[in-house]
Amino acid sequence: MKAVRMVVDRVSIEVEAGATVIEAARRAGISVPSLCWHPALKPAGACKACAVEIVAPEGPRVRLACLLRVREGLTVLTRSPLAQEAQTQALAELMRLAPQSRRIQELALAHGLELPSAPDGCLRCRLCVRVCGEVVGASALVMERRGGRRYVVAREDRCIGCGTCANLCPTGAIRMTDEGGIRTIAIREEIIGRHALTPCETCGRLFATHKFLARVSERAQAEHPDVKEHHHRCPTCAKLFSPRITSSRGLRMR
Repeated sequence: MKAVRMVVDRVSIEVEAGATVIEAARRAGISVPSLCWHPALKPAGACKACAVEIVAPEGPRVRLACLLRVREGLTVLTRSPLAQEAQTQALAELMRLAPQSRRIQELALAHGLELPSAPDGCLRCRLCVRVCGEVVGASALVMERRGGRRYVVAREDRCIGCGTCANLCPTGAIRMTDEGGIRTIAIREEIIGRHALTPCETCGRLFATHKFLARVSERAQAEHPDVKEHHHRCPTCAKLFSPRITSSRGLRMR
């Protein structure tokens, strides 16, 4: 097949006629962002992330590298300001459609593109911040401004692992997982707290963190059922062994 010579990012490339610019660039080791292109399929130009600039006497133009066929003397720029602006706009639209996609974020990062922050599910209602400070008393969460937007972030080593913030969060943006005897509380990809779980003294089930039980002990005047009579029992066992229930059992047995 006849070969043609073209230039991509000031690198002269010889490629067979009929190939696309994205194929030519990749064969030359030049990466062009793309999500919908696959060498086994006919290109569709759906994601528009592979936008490049064509250098021409009549002025620069933006075209999609997956659809653009190579031709003799064609000059293309993949990293020019014009190309990057078009790529960023395309990836920002894709981020709007798939806000939790790590692939889109990684693609933008790999090509030095700045995207707007992806929605993180947080309403900025401050319920978590308020309950942690006003009720739990740990004050482990604060609002912090980053890049012109406010985020819920953790204060280092303040979380006690109670999980109240996760239970109260109206959108599930704060997640709590108990795995392998460890409780992890996180928002976005940021860890709020990670704690070892303590077993119930009666049934042995892992149910609470040491910091949480210590905080409850400090507030003994609240008569929290988990630490009555200096026992560390899970909520189920605490109820089963509460004085009210045991006394009622005794009455029934008479």
